[in-house]
Amino acid sequence: MDIRTEIIAVGSELLLGQIANTNAQFLSKELAEIGLNVYYHTVVGDNPARLESAIKIAKERSNIIIFTGGLGPTKDDLTKETISKSLGKTLVFDHDALESIEDYFARTKRTMSENNKKQALVIEGSTILKNDYGMAPGMALETDKTIYMLLPGPPSEMRPMFKNYGRKYFQNQLGIQDKIVSRVLRYFGIGESQLETDIQDLIDGQTNPTVAPLAADGEVTLRLTAKHTDEKTAQKLLDEVERKINARVGDFFYGYNETTLINEVKAQLVKKKKTIAAAESLTGGMFSELVTSLEGASQVFNGSIISYTNAVKKQILHIQEETLAAYGAVSEQCAKEMAEQVRKLLNSDIGISFTGAAGPEPHEGQPVGTVFIGIADKDQTNVYALNLAGSRTGIRTRTAKYGCHYLVKLLNEIE
Repeated sequence: MDIRTEIIAVGSELLLGQIANTNAQFLSKELAEIGLNVYYHTVVGDNPARLESAIKIAKERSNIIIFTGGLGPTKDDLTKETISKSLGKTLVFDHDALESIEDYFARTKRTMSENNKKQALVIEGSTILKNDYGMAPGMALETDKTIYMLLPGPPSEMRPMFKNYGRKYFQNQLGIQDKIVSRVLRYFGIGESQLETDIQDLIDGQTNPTVAPLAADGEVTLRLTAKHTDEKTAQKLLDEVERKINARVGDFFYGYNETTLINEVKAQLVKKKKTIAAAESLTGGMFSELVTSLEGASQVFNGSIISYTNAVKKQILHIQEETLAAYGAVSEQCAKEMAEQVRKLLNSDIGISFTGAAGPEPHEGQPVGTVFIGIADKDQTNVYALNLAGSRTGIRTRTAKYGCHYLVKLLNEIE
């Protein structure tokens, strides 16, 4: 069966830009994990005529149509009414849903208005998808060789409903036997276009597993997805393609799935029983914020000095006046001293420093995007020079991430 899936999000607030359509993003990801490809995303306002038109178009090009939103009690919640009319079906009360709604109002000692009963209406003959976190149930039915699924709009209700009931409905209805196993590989320090070029033949020749690149916030991820009736075999397929990929771009690989660079830094510091301190100039505390956002950061982070001016660099960090006079604050020499001094002053195993010209104007004659990152331990100091492009905020953000990247690489080398 050639399965073509469409997601129709209903709600004028989406078209007005008041909220983002995160439901479609979530559902596309979930559906991909069970092997269902989404061909179209549609957004339509709370208007019956326009929703009818969207349904008509979807019927002609898709055989799975999933709706989110418009199942509530108000007059503009017209999704199920419009769909039932389009399908020539009637709406009937689901007694379990109605009882659940009545129980909710009784427990909260609130008066239940008549329009709340509307949430218990479902399309006749549909399979009910229980709403564990709200009132309006979801529903699914197959008619004229097309599957329709209606889900609530609030993500807090829709997501658990689909995970707990919607996925199972599709797997049972379509006889999906394959286990879908995914793994995300995370890379930093290489652009999306370069990474794709380096593994283009693997992407072009993909069948099972599939390889999907995605770039965001200066990072690149590869989502590997394998199908097999046996999950262990699917994992082995992922292992094999991962080995091929990292044989080429492994120098930029730093972790799996939902991890982040700073999570990897903290994990390595904990593992190696090391502490760190930071001296920040152009980043202005961004690195320190990344570290202290993590639970248990005090195990590894002793503190930081934000030395934004040369006066603070001299008076607090004790950077030599000769260094600043001869080379300037935006220099390899200054970054080296900053890292070494903050390590000593804050009694840490490792010191890291950030200095540079973030813009919008050159600084001390150095072009915008000139960055130096120093990392010092008791044995040596390494300084990394970068030339970054982009906005002031982008340069500062990527500088902090590059610091994490270099830390991960160095910490991995420590026994």
